[in-house]
Amino acid sequence: MSIAFLAADTAVAREARERLIARYGEAGLDKAKTIVALGGDGFMLETQHRLLGSNRPVYGMNCGSVGFLMNEYREEGLAERIAASIPSVLHPLRMQATTVIGGEAEALAINEVSLLREQRQAAKIRISVDGTVRLPELICDGVLVSTPAGSTAYNLSAHGPIVPLSANLLPLTPISAFRPRRWRGALLPGQSDVLFEVLEPEKRPVAAVADYTEVRDVLTVRVREDRTVSLTLLFDADHSLSERIIAEQFTA
Repeated sequence: MSIAFLAADTAVAREARERLIARYGEAGLDKAKTIVALGGDGFMLETQHRLLGSNRPVYGMNCGSVGFLMNEYREEGLAERIAASIPSVLHPLRMQATTVIGGEAEALAINEVSLLREQRQAAKIRISVDGTVRLPELICDGVLVSTPAGSTAYNLSAHGPIVPLSANLLPLTPISAFRPRRWRGALLPGQSDVLFEVLEPEKRPVAAVADYTEVRDVLTVRVREDRTVSLTLLFDADHSLSERIIAEQFTA
């Protein structure tokens, strides 16, 4: 069994890694065919970013709190569980941002790209989709574009819709919208090219965040799904990611 074990920086995760290595052995990270991530959802995102471009599947076991992207932690039968697991292939969002002073930044997001006000003033943002202005001015605390897998994360907390993996849709969700007050967001085709333009950037500065990569004082932010990049998560057959997303919609 060619596995590398990665653990979050917590006592629970580190101790779990030591027990699993003692039981199953370990291949080096550069030689392993499967990566087992021990931690919570945040560590799964960190692991996926670390492995971008390697095309190796990641099987997570929850040693954190929520663990939506993780399987149940059990030490027995790990090889059999991995062999019988169901793969979920994800494509991240690519964020391209320009700053007020002319800087440029690019990052990938597995969960979401969010724009957030930096100070007490509400942000003013113009939103275009595929070259057409759809919302001339959104006054808000922020706005985000989510992947289907990320629709149960920050997007859900902001009252955005949960999207099944097979839907090929991207939720566009405002964060505490003031004007238009009744706008609750949109569901966009997966191939959409979304452009955010910050209005009054000196008076109302805005930061852009792709998962945990933050760019301050942005002027424009372009977001689109990058199908050239694939990430594979492995889930136990009785609790696949698609099933979790469906079940989450019926959770009170």
